[in-house]
Amino acid sequence: MLLPSLSDHRKGLLLTAIGGLALSMDIPLVRLAHGDMWSILGARSITTVAVTVVLICLIRYVKGTWPVLVPGKHGLATGLLYGCSTLTFLLAVFNTATANVVFIVAFNPMFGALLSWIFLKERPSLSTLVTMAVMVFGVGLIVRDGLAGGHVFGDAMALLSAFILASAITVGRASRRDMGFVPLLAAAMPAILGFANALPAGLVIEHPAWIVLNGALLMPVAFWCLATGPRYLSAPEVGMFYLLETILAPIWIWLIFAEAPPTMTLIGGTILVCAIMAHSLWMVRRKPSRQSLAH
Repeated sequence: MLLPSLSDHRKGLLLTAIGGLALSMDIPLVRLAHGDMWSILGARSITTVAVTVVLICLIRYVKGTWPVLVPGKHGLATGLLYGCSTLTFLLAVFNTATANVVFIVAFNPMFGALLSWIFLKERPSLSTLVTMAVMVFGVGLIVRDGLAGGHVFGDAMALLSAFILASAITVGRASRRDMGFVPLLAAAMPAILGFANALPAGLVIEHPAWIVLNGALLMPVAFWCLATGPRYLSAPEVGMFYLLETILAPIWIWLIFAEAPPTMTLIGGTILVCAIMAHSLWMVRRKPSRQSLAH
């Protein structure tokens, strides 16, 4: 019994590590494409939808049955939220520094804890509440720096993106249904919105290959791996791998574009990363101790 559980745990670690690494390349590839926001939004989203449709057809061919795509009204609500989060995320990418985006979006788990407390009656632990307070301080430093640098709209969109993502996850958890395909199919909404705004003037993407690579390969891999990881790992462990984007995306941008984050953003981001990591490690350590007490 021990070996299979160890194997499953390693499988979960591998999946979430791959998902986090793929997600960390999202913003650099968007920037490398050199296009306007609506063109990028449409092209990135439609390639994700196209690959998802092919994958669904392959599953139907192999298994003989269609997989569950959008499970009821909860699935529709979750899809709408994921679609909105794509729009707000790209608005943030095009209107503030990359480091600001990833550090502020890292506030997502704390929004999730707050929404679960309000709507699912899952009272957060004292350690979670303390972590939330520290993270509010860290986000405050970044947003304050954005106010000084004229990036207030982009920072606000990043914060809204974190809130909408947390709302989508909360609705999905409340339904207890399989939402694996929902975020991928939900890309149809930003695809329509992007093309509706871009096509009258024509698509403007200097290097479309980067967007095709992003939407057709990296985003489906990231979403699928990070959605499958919780089957084998605890939520705090999965949360730590989401930090890969927070840590690595600014590094990729610095290496590719020589764009160094402002000092206050680095300070606020460091506070955020340390707070989430400390909280995740604390929860991981508590889980085994609780299990041993139960035995």
